[in-house]
Amino acid sequence: MHSWEELEEFRQKKIVKGEWPTIPELFEIALSRFPERPCFTVFEPDRKDLTYKEAYRKIMQGAALLQSKGIRKGDRVLINGKNSPDWAIAYFAVMAAGAIVVPIDNQMHADRCMRLSEYAKVRFAICDLDVLEKMKGIGGEWYDSLLGKALLKGKSDEYPKFASLDIEPLEKKVDVDERDDAAILFTSGTTGNEKGAVLSHRNITSNVYQAADGMGVDETDVLYALLPLHHSYCCTAVLLETVKHGADCIFGHGIVVSRMIADMKMGKVTVFMGIPLLYNKVIAGIFKQVKAKGALTYGLVKLLMTLNGWCKKAFGKTPFKPFFDKQITSKVGLENSKVLICGAGPLSPKVFKQYQQLGLNFLQGYGLTETAPILTLNPPEHFKVDSVGKVLPFIDMIIADKDSEGIGEIRVKGPNITRGYLDDVENTKALFDENGYLRTGDLGYLDSENYLYLKGRAKNIIVTEGGKNVFPEEIEDMFQLYQQIDQILIRGFQLKKDVPCECIEAVIYPSEDYYKDKKLSKEELQKEMEAIVSEVNRNLVGYKKIEKVTLVDKPMEMTTTKKIKRNLVK
Repeated sequence: MHSWEELEEFRQKKIVKGEWPTIPELFEIALSRFPERPCFTVFEPDRKDLTYKEAYRKIMQGAALLQSKGIRKGDRVLINGKNSPDWAIAYFAVMAAGAIVVPIDNQMHADRCMRLSEYAKVRFAICDLDVLEKMKGIGGEWYDSLLGKALLKGKSDEYPKFASLDIEPLEKKVDVDERDDAAILFTSGTTGNEKGAVLSHRNITSNVYQAADGMGVDETDVLYALLPLHHSYCCTAVLLETVKHGADCIFGHGIVVSRMIADMKMGKVTVFMGIPLLYNKVIAGIFKQVKAKGALTYGLVKLLMTLNGWCKKAFGKTPFKPFFDKQITSKVGLENSKVLICGAGPLSPKVFKQYQQLGLNFLQGYGLTETAPILTLNPPEHFKVDSVGKVLPFIDMIIADKDSEGIGEIRVKGPNITRGYLDDVENTKALFDENGYLRTGDLGYLDSENYLYLKGRAKNIIVTEGGKNVFPEEIEDMFQLYQQIDQILIRGFQLKKDVPCECIEAVIYPSEDYYKDKKLSKEELQKEMEAIVSEVNRNLVGYKKIEKVTLVDKPMEMTTTKKIKRNLVK
C-alpha cells in the first residue's frame, strides 16, 4: 500500500477535502489516530513532551491569539527562532489561522531579516526574545506597522509567550484550499540574493507523502530535528514526516555533538537526519576511538565491517550489528537508528559504505527549496551508493541539453513544484522552461531504473583548455574523509589572462582541531595540504587534476546547511 492511499479514509471522514491534505488537515489526521501519543519532545535537560492532543490545544490557542490581533486568511507571519516545540506550534498555528508562514534563518542579521519580512509584507512576528529585542532596537516603519509580536524562546513581560497562552483555543481552523499559499521560503543562500519561493499546502504535503512511501516509518518512531527548521529540508523530512506518521519529534540544540548524542540516547532516536559535514565528523570520531585501542582492535573492526557489508549486500542481513551497536554506535547515540537520512549536499560513497558496514541503513536524498524540497530518495532495500536516489512518485524528471556523456540539466514537474518567486516575475520566468519544467540548475543523468546521479551546479562548471567540463563538487567530495581539512572549495582560475580557459584551484581552510597541537609553520602547513592534494590528484584523470593550492586563514562563509558561499570567496 502506498502512503497516499490512506488519504481516502480521511476524505470519507471529512478530515481531508482535496487530493492532498492542507497542513492543518495533516495534523488533524494524526490527532484523530494518535491523540495520546507523544508529539513534540525536548530535553532541557529533563524531558518535556506534548501529546498530539496537548499540542493541538496550544496550536489552536496560538491561532486564536493571531485572530484576536487582526490576522486574517492570507496574511503573512514571521517565525524566527531556534528549533523548539514552540517553533512547531507556531508553524501549525499560523496555518490554522489561515495565514502564511514566513520562516527566516535564526542566524540572519536582524536588519536583513526585517528587510525580507517587509518585502514579504509580514504583519505579525513570532520570534525568540533576542530577535525581537534586536528588531525593536532597529525599529522603523515596517516594525511599527506590525499587528503584534509574540515570543518563542526566552522570558519577557513585554510579549505573550506563544506556546503558553492562557486563552480559549480557536473553535475551528480557518478554511483553506490545498492550492492556497502555505509558506514563503527565502532561498539562494549561496549567492546572498534571496528569492522568496512560494509553496502551497499541496506542494508541501504531497512531498511529505511522496517521501513517506520509501521511509518505512510509523507511529512508534522517534525523529530528531537537529538542522534548522526554517529550512525546507528539516521542516518537511523531519517535522512534517513526524506528524504524518503520528510519531514523536525531538528538537535538537544545534550541531553540538555532545548535546546531540545525549538527546539521541535519552530519546532513543530511530530516524536521524544530517548533512555531509555532520556524518563525516561522526565517522571520523568513531575511527579515532577505534584506532586509539590499538592496531589489532582496529584491524578486527575493519574486518568485521567488511564481512558485515558483504552479508548486507548479498543476503540483506547484518550479523555483526549487535556487536557494533554495543561497542561502537551506542557511543554516538546511533544504536536505535532505523534509518539515517542525508541531504543538503552529496556525501562521499566511501562514507556511505562505512555506515552501511556498521549495519546502519541510509537514505540519500536530493531536492531544492523550490520543490518543497525532495525530488529523489535512495531506498535502503535497493540502495545505489553513487546515486542520490530514485525519482519520487508523481515527479516527472527529464535531463535537458545532454552532452556526449548523457549529462544535462535536471528539470522537473510535479505536485510539489513551486508556482514561482514572490513578486518576482523575471526570476519566476527564468525558473521554468518553455514546456513548464522547473530548471534546477543542477547537472546529472538518470539510469535505466530512474536513479539520479548528480554531477554539480551548471554555474560552477570549470571549462578546461581541452574543452572538457569539470564539476567542482565531484572533486570536493574526494576530500571528505581527510580530517586535516575543514573546508575545501574547488574553482577555476585563468593561468593566462588572454586565454579564456580555466585551470583548477583548491581553496582550503585546514582543520583547527587537527592542527591545534602540531605547531606547524605556514610553509609546513602548505606542504601538508599540497601532499593531500597530490594524493587525490593520483585518482583524477589529467584534465581534472588540481594545479594550484591556496590556504585561507579564516573559515569560508557558509549557509545554514553548511554549503560554502562560493561567490564570497576571494
